[in-house]
Amino acid sequence: MPICHLTLIVPMKLYYPSHKLGGKPSPQSMHKISYLSNLANSPFPTRTKASRLLIIFQSKNIFLSTFSSSSSTPTPSLAVPTHEQIAHLILDQKSAPQVLQTFEWASKLPNFTHSQSTYRALIYKLLTFRRFHTVQHLLDEMPNSIGLPPDESIFLTIIRGLGRARMIRDVIKVLDLVTRYGTNPSLKIFNSILDVLVKEDIDLARKFYRKKMMGSGVQGDDYTYGILMKGLCLTNRIGEGFKLLQAIKSRGLKPNVVIYNTLLHALCNNGKVGRARSLMNEIKEPNDVTFNVLICGYCKEDNFVQALVLLEKSFSLGFVPDIVTVTKVVEILCVVGRVTEAVEILERVESKGGVVDVVAHNTLIKGFCKLGKVKVGHGLLKEMERKGCLPNVDTYNALISGFCESGMLESALDMFNDMKTDGINCNFVTFDTLIRGLFSRGRIEDGFKILELMEETRGGCGGNISPYNSVLYGLYRKNMFNEALEFLMKMENFISKSC
Repeated sequence: MPICHLTLIVPMKLYYPSHKLGGKPSPQSMHKISYLSNLANSPFPTRTKASRLLIIFQSKNIFLSTFSSSSSTPTPSLAVPTHEQIAHLILDQKSAPQVLQTFEWASKLPNFTHSQSTYRALIYKLLTFRRFHTVQHLLDEMPNSIGLPPDESIFLTIIRGLGRARMIRDVIKVLDLVTRYGTNPSLKIFNSILDVLVKEDIDLARKFYRKKMMGSGVQGDDYTYGILMKGLCLTNRIGEGFKLLQAIKSRGLKPNVVIYNTLLHALCNNGKVGRARSLMNEIKEPNDVTFNVLICGYCKEDNFVQALVLLEKSFSLGFVPDIVTVTKVVEILCVVGRVTEAVEILERVESKGGVVDVVAHNTLIKGFCKLGKVKVGHGLLKEMERKGCLPNVDTYNALISGFCESGMLESALDMFNDMKTDGINCNFVTFDTLIRGLFSRGRIEDGFKILELMEETRGGCGGNISPYNSVLYGLYRKNMFNEALEFLMKMENFISKSC
């Protein structure tokens, strides 16, 4: 192919010449093309030579076109890739050898020198591949390679990488690694180590806090105490959590809302909602999480009165409870038959900018169906679709169950057909509910059709014999004893083939 039609794509930007294309390539252009050709043949990892550089720059959306030009036109200059580009390229690699080859390849680029960010990317990937000894060699070479020792961000990367590998003792040794390179560990490094330890061994974390942090004269901050409180509460050491709270106050510090919320959550999980409510009164500035925790705690105890009181207070303070909390309130109201109030709560959430998801809508639909108001529930299906909230299989199952319980079997079958039209796959609950409804109401022929369809589409009952029990129950109710006995004899074959 003539050189004047050559187009290359490489991982650096070339300034476009202002002249028109055409003519023979100048010596400078020939030199540039030769340079790019050599660069393309450099040992870039795991790519064919023809595609290596193409793939690099397609991922960065940076394009280079080198055309022939007259000798009088200035030669375009090749820009050096940024550290960010090389770091992203390193992070894209899928194995340790590829990562090291990419780093080495970048080292040989003209006018490019690695930085803390490219070393950090390399170390992150090597830790992912558990190449811990290689990381140590890289740390040692950095002062000579880039003229700087590893910075804080690199040590934080090492701490998190060792934590993911659950090399807990080695995480603590990072403190010695920091001092080895002439710097004192920062509070951020101490906190990062503490956070790793808390997830594995709260006693080891507390020992680290006392001996390493306090022993070094390091004063903890809100994040430090929040980590310790999280560790204590995760291990249900609520009493020690309260002692930590008092210790924070005795140091003249003000516990933040995160620390309080962590303790509130532990109290509610252990059924001590009343104690949690008392503790809430200490919080000067509660946030939405505070209310979410307490409201869910009261819902767990079926105390919908207090849940509603706190919900109203959260609304008055401008908070919008999260959808999990709202759904729990809706559920408990539906259980006690106060479905209209549940509707009002969802409407208030939406009016305040909250999003009501399909689970919340399903909970409300089930509430109406339980009261025998299945048509109202069906209206909610249309309403949620109008809002852009797409129903799922649980939505249809709730309505099918509601129609069956109300004896509206034709409507139940219509919903079943609507599922297929809407592209929603029936699950076992769908078939089981419909079979039970049809056989219990004497629709034997239709019931057998649905049973046969379940066998064809699902390959059986999945180990649950409930549909077959519904068949027997329906046959006995219709005094079809011979048919029931015959079906009972065949059940073994049904189950062995389908379950």
